Formats: sequence, structure tokens, C-alpha cells
Amino acid sequence: MYAAPPSITAEVFAIIPEAIGYGNRRSDWADAQINGASTPTYLEGPCFDAFGNLWVTDIPWGRLLKVAPDGEVSVGAEYDGLPNGLKFLADGRGVIADFKNGLMVFDPATGAVEPYLTRRLLEPFHGCNDLTVASNGDLYFTDQGMSGLHAPYGRVYRLRVDGRLDVVLDGIPSPNGLVLNKAENALMVAVTRANAIWRVPLTADGGVTKVGTFINMSGGNGPDGVAMDEEDNLAVCHVGMGCVWLFDRIGEPILRIRAPEGLKVTNCAYGGPDRRSLFITESGSGSILRAPMPAPGRELHLRHV
Repeated sequence: MYAAPPSITAEVFAIIPEAIGYGNRRSDWADAQINGASTPTYLEGPCFDAFGNLWVTDIPWGRLLKVAPDGEVSVGAEYDGLPNGLKFLADGRGVIADFKNGLMVFDPATGAVEPYLTRRLLEPFHGCNDLTVASNGDLYFTDQGMSGLHAPYGRVYRLRVDGRLDVVLDGIPSPNGLVLNKAENALMVAVTRANAIWRVPLTADGGVTKVGTFINMSGGNGPDGVAMDEEDNLAVCHVGMGCVWLFDRIGEPILRIRAPEGLKVTNCAYGGPDRRSLFITESGSGSILRAPMPAPGRELHLRHV
């Protein structure tokens, strides 16, 4: 039995202004996902661009919000979709894991959002959730849909730089955030409805082997977004628990970061000077939190297209 790790409370970095929120409007996404609760915003997908701006997605309203280094928030794009995960490309554009449309590409300079990859052969995706990029440019993403223990049909895909699309793993009960370890020989996948982090070892020929549970969690709704630092410590957002856990490379908890308000801690990204701060989306309060971290975050790889 592990001892309780030290705990800190994150500070509020930015709050989505009421002028940008959608008030008490209902959305189809909220009706299906959170029992029709009011959703002025629902934040996900934090990612920094090359200029130090933090971008977050606003799922139910099809928006990408730009948060300047001083915390000022503006709407960078709005389109017909359900954007969740976000990662930037080498040319400055972003790839969005969109629950409604598949993978989309976003130009922050113009606000234009266009299709990038909408299906596998003739098969639409169930509902894309999050993505990460390898050093060779391969893009891994989760297709979650409404899967769970009752219907474990979720998948992890790999979109290679040459355009080939592989099913890396199938039969997952709600695959969510994912990240490669430092050696890039394993994927860490948040499996929300199993309340666990799965370790997916990658073979030299592009396959997988000996997939297993790396961390068993309890309570809340399960793990959501994840991020990794330079020491292979894994930050895991525990939605429904109002915190982020930091686990070391062997899976021992070494830090708990509590939200000052709200339980819907959905995703996180390293940023700030030397990438030593963790920026966290808390969707219940419509806020972005910040916490100091013991090691710098892994530098994100950018994908050329």
C-alpha cells in the first residue's frame, strides 16, 4: 500500500470570461455526456503554440480559445464540431481530435478549420478524443466514442507520416488521453471507464505486445488527459476527483495537485519558463489552473505534413 503523496493546490491562471461563455444554453453534447448540465464552456485539449499562447478547446460549442501569456482569453476559431484534443504542427497549424468529425486541422492565423482525416477507409470514427506525436512524426490518437466496460469498442490509431493508418489497439473501454514514454517504446493510455492507465509496449515492427495495466485508480470518473516530464513521470488528470496525480516511472504516486475549485479536471500541458509549470483545464469552473512541477515537461514533437 502506497503512502499518501505530498499535496499542493494549483493557482488560477485564467478564467473564461462570461462574455465568451454560452450562459445557460443546453447542448446535445452536454445532454449525452453530463446529464444535460449547463455548460457555458467545457474545456479540454490544452496545448502551447510557438509564441507561448495556450490554446484550449471548448467541446460543446465547437470553439478553440486562445489564452495569451498574461491570461487574456479570446476566441480563435468556431466551427461545426466537438473539438477535444489538440496538438500543433511544425507549420504552426493545429490538429484537433474532434468527437464529431474525426481529425481536423486548424489555422490559428485565420481561424479556419478543415477536415484532416475523417474516417478509416469507409468507416467513420466512433468519436476521436486525444492525440500525441512521436519524434518521427507519427501521430497517435484515441477513438473513444461512448465506449465503456459495457461496450469496449474504443481504439488507438497511428497515422504514419507516409499517410498509412494503423489500428494499434482495439477493444478498449473508453481510451482517452495518451502519451509516449521518453524512449518511445511504450504508449501510456488513460482508459477512463476502467479507471486505469494502460501501458502499451510498441514493437520494432510497429505492433504491440504484453499490454497491461500500469496504474489502477479509484473514485471519480477515471483518468482523462495525461502529460509526461523529462524524467518519465506521468501527470494524470483525474476527472471527478478534482486533482492531477503525478506518478513516477514505475507507477508510484509522488505528488497530488488539487484544484482550488471544481472536480472536472480534464487535461493538462507543461509550459511556462523551462516548461516547469503544469497548466490544467478545470471545466466545472471554466478555469485554467497552474502548478509548479518538480521536473520540466517533455518537449512536444511537431509533425510535418
